[in-house]
Amino acid sequence: MALDSNLPVAVIGAGPVGLAAAARLVEAGITPLILERGASVGSALVDWGHVRVFSPWKYNIDDAARRLLDDHGWSAPRADGVPTGREIVQNYLLPLSAIPQIADNLKLSATVKAITRAGFDKVSSNGREAAPFVVRYNDATGEHDVQAQAVIDASGTWTQPNPMGINGLPVVGEIASGRLSYGIPDVAGTRRADFVGKRTLVVGSGHSAINVALALLELQESDPATEIFWALRHHGVARLLGGGLNDQLPERGALGLAAKKAMDEGRLKMLTSFAGRSVKSEGEGVVVEAVSNGEPITLALDHVVVTTGFRPDLSFLRELRIDLDPAVEAPPALAPLIDPNLHSCGTVPPHSVDELAHPEKDFYIVGSKSYGRAPTFLMKTGYEQVRSVVAELAGDHLAARRVELVLPETGVCSVDLAVNATSSGCCGGPAPLETDACCVADATAKSEGKSGCGCSASVVEEERA
Repeated sequence: MALDSNLPVAVIGAGPVGLAAAARLVEAGITPLILERGASVGSALVDWGHVRVFSPWKYNIDDAARRLLDDHGWSAPRADGVPTGREIVQNYLLPLSAIPQIADNLKLSATVKAITRAGFDKVSSNGREAAPFVVRYNDATGEHDVQAQAVIDASGTWTQPNPMGINGLPVVGEIASGRLSYGIPDVAGTRRADFVGKRTLVVGSGHSAINVALALLELQESDPATEIFWALRHHGVARLLGGGLNDQLPERGALGLAAKKAMDEGRLKMLTSFAGRSVKSEGEGVVVEAVSNGEPITLALDHVVVTTGFRPDLSFLRELRIDLDPAVEAPPALAPLIDPNLHSCGTVPPHSVDELAHPEKDFYIVGSKSYGRAPTFLMKTGYEQVRSVVAELAGDHLAARRVELVLPETGVCSVDLAVNATSSGCCGGPAPLETDACCVADATAKSEGKSGCGCSASVVEEERA
């Protein structure tokens, strides 16, 4: 059944991917309704505005958004410049949100509480697809219901950080403690006083953890009393070093090289195979009981920074018929492409609307939330997702299934080094001997005339946060 053009398409979230979806809808002649829980567009980026991203501007700007901006006299940043989160908001998202077709349909400080079908709960089937969506949200004036012809959930995962525990739960005392921070706190800037000259434990092995550790190292240079403990919840340190000089995103490779240098100099106290057991506040500090490399340890600290990734908020989707992989919490067709148990290539095989579809017609999860609990999401991937989804909603089914995504190699493909590299591969196993490829996915892509799957032949040990 055709979409009801008298109703908007609801876009949940006004981050880079949500506003890209809005720009695509405007370009397709469809009215968006953008609901953002923060007081500003890009509110998650504002939270980590001090952090410089890996990718240059040329990968951070959606094509449709650029066309809208150019039509309104926008001065684009230098393509090869590498922005901070704050610069992305100030120089891209705020100008985009000020364009009338966006601004007139944007609601800030609007928190979505539930989405359903008009007159239908989750169980009801007959006539369901003909009913519009109902989006319930709260703002300063109270609770509201609004109808939509389709819903694009680009709400991200930033508000749902993973806890310290290796079993997916907070360790005992974690929630009650006031000495823990999550994500990427500005330890060398606005929160400098909390960390300089103090003892800090960083938990996690991704690039967020590297950012925090390197910022703490800056503080250590000005005050040598600053102590840094870095806990990796699994064995080994290779993955967190990134692609190094093999990484086509130089900022990401540079993080790994800087972290390795600090380790070699002994400025970071590394704890591997780390499993937190309890957190207890004591006076002005906190005591962490844990096991590292099979041995019990006790750490008396001033602060703990947990950078163990994020997970999607599914609470407001309970009345919709969504289908998610039981492990990754991504759409089942997408999950095998991004499952960190299988590989952690910095790019994934190209995907479009078919991999993002749910049983609930005209409902899509895009952006980092579409990856569920899997890491390594890039903004450019989200832009391709919304291009495909909006093409489908606009009735251009061919364009929706055409892949227009080209991503840089990351220099990182994952296997367990305990397994000989000739018997395992990063993306589906080793490539056939007669092919010039690093893995099965790479060989398949090249056989289809593509340049490859985006993996590097470099093999490192996977150390997942």
